[in-house]
Amino acid sequence: MPPEQPPRRRVPGPARSGSGARPRPQSRTPQSPAPRSSGRPRRPAQGRARPGARGPRRIRLGSHRPRLRLVSLGLTVVMLVFVVRLLQVQAVDASAYTAKAEKNRFTSVTLAAERGEITDRAGVALASSVDAHDITADPKMFTPEDSKVDNAPGQAAALLAPILDKEPETLEKQLSAPKSRFTVLAHRQTPQVWNQISDLKSVLAEKAEKARTAEGGKGADAPASVLAGVFQEPSSKRVYPNGDLAAGILGYVNADGHGGGGVESMLDKQLSGQDGEITYAHSGGRRVPTAGSRENPAVPGTDIELTIDRDIQWAAQRAISEQVTKSEADRGYVIVQNTRTGEVLAMANAPGFDPNDLSQADGASMGNAALQDAFEPGSTSKVMSMAAVLEEKAAVPGTHVTVPNRLHRGDRLFKDDIDHPTWYLTLNGVLAKSSNIGTILATGQLGKTQPEANQVLHSYLRKFGIGSPTGLGYPGETQGILAAPKDWSTSQQFTIPFGQGLSVNAMQAASVYSTIANGGVRIEPTLVRGTQGPDGRFTPATAPKKTRVVSEKTARTLATMLESVVGDEAGTGTKARIPGYRVAGKTGTANRVDPVTGRYKGYTASFAGFAPADDPQITVYCAIQNPTEGSYFGGQICGPIYKEVMEFALKSLQVPPTGKKAAPLPVEFKPGE
Repeated sequence: MPPEQPPRRRVPGPARSGSGARPRPQSRTPQSPAPRSSGRPRRPAQGRARPGARGPRRIRLGSHRPRLRLVSLGLTVVMLVFVVRLLQVQAVDASAYTAKAEKNRFTSVTLAAERGEITDRAGVALASSVDAHDITADPKMFTPEDSKVDNAPGQAAALLAPILDKEPETLEKQLSAPKSRFTVLAHRQTPQVWNQISDLKSVLAEKAEKARTAEGGKGADAPASVLAGVFQEPSSKRVYPNGDLAAGILGYVNADGHGGGGVESMLDKQLSGQDGEITYAHSGGRRVPTAGSRENPAVPGTDIELTIDRDIQWAAQRAISEQVTKSEADRGYVIVQNTRTGEVLAMANAPGFDPNDLSQADGASMGNAALQDAFEPGSTSKVMSMAAVLEEKAAVPGTHVTVPNRLHRGDRLFKDDIDHPTWYLTLNGVLAKSSNIGTILATGQLGKTQPEANQVLHSYLRKFGIGSPTGLGYPGETQGILAAPKDWSTSQQFTIPFGQGLSVNAMQAASVYSTIANGGVRIEPTLVRGTQGPDGRFTPATAPKKTRVVSEKTARTLATMLESVVGDEAGTGTKARIPGYRVAGKTGTANRVDPVTGRYKGYTASFAGFAPADDPQITVYCAIQNPTEGSYFGGQICGPIYKEVMEFALKSLQVPPTGKKAAPLPVEFKPGE
């Protein structure tokens, strides 16, 4: 048994406040000595234990002030770092961070300027721009994470390819660009194309929405529409309302929206205007409409008014196209020019092309052959030789010229187009019958020696514009070939007078006849009548340069001689006659240099002239290259074209018929008279 414990004494403690309170016992450890028997407890001294007392030891805490100082210092350092960083961001590097934020949040889109119109002289549109759409896409929206579709780019490409007329592989590659948020799938598509895509997007979006709202939430992770990332940007498309009419003059606009040829290229800067720009906030590739935007509006291009008359252009193009097809020729061109102003009323090429659909165009036909082809003019060039002879007073229209069947000069034996007995022709008859031998004999009188005669003839050819740019400034235009007299070969000294051994373009050839028709003054041809800017103000084109080539008397005499070519039964241009009008003209049939082999092959048939001969107003020039079916003589195949086009132009411009008949010049003479 455990030892019996002595009974515990109760020590009275201080009474609780209030009556009837039970005294609180004073706890004491068993080892504590018993209190004194004085009956009154002794209060121990505060702050220290009684000597010899045993109990738990108290730990004395240190001062809190050092810890507070340390914490305060740490907070101060942290705050100081924040303040320094804040100052750096908001003050020192503010512009850099602003720019970075702008770059990430804002995007800039070019606002394409509306391209200016090209019209004919009456303001009828030949080339204009209509609303179109650039089809764009956000490749990120085609990733598996965003679309929740396996191979979304491939599916979208398969849907878009037949609409955009592109290969699916090409579109899929664009839609799969890993780091791109913007790509252009197709430029300048018609509203109909975008409507097709938009309708398809709506159908697919409706199906995707139904899948997302499926019962039981099963459609929560349904795939999105595979075309959700396809968008459009407003753009414009170049259209040519008249199809292939004047395509050689107008040119076309390439995939970048700039002129790729013709006037579109020549005046591209004026037509293009100035693009603008709009900057706006975006999120997830989409514009945030409430974030505002900054816009620099585009400046529309300048409208160009050409000197071309659409109706005359149509008549010329129809006539040359039919004859080129009939003759199975390589190509042909017709130029119609106002003799008094130098304005080009028509410049037709055949075959042509439709600038609305370049995919079907033949590359060889996409230029303007009337300005870009260099060819030997043949007998139409004889008018310049005769102008030199008359101006230098080496002969007059009635001068007798005996023309043998063959003429030996230098190292060659020259002949006319047909074999004939000796002709007894006047100088007028040499031109009317287009005699090569007679022309050689006449131009030989320009100098005491052949080199001197060559120098005189060369000076006149240059004044007529041969070997120089026409002044149109047309892209790709050839200035022809005219060597210096010292470089003329033995044969060239005698072939150049009748149009072989030099080359011209069709515009240069037409300009020669306009110079004669204009009283001997050459006016640089013009193709642009004026411009109209965005402010609506019309600015006429600069007046063309004028140069006197021969005297007015010489020009009038030549005009009368050219009438003999058409009006006299012995002339070569009888098929160019127009009832009621006096016509001056000249035929040409030249050996043609094949541009592939560089050798003579085939012929260049041509006809040039003006009307009315007594009051010239219109010049028409026609040339056909390498006719292979039927006749190849200029008078036979180009004379009728000249008549058709000239007759249409005279009526269209309401030129009155000739008032009096011509006084014919003699063509032949009798020996001994």
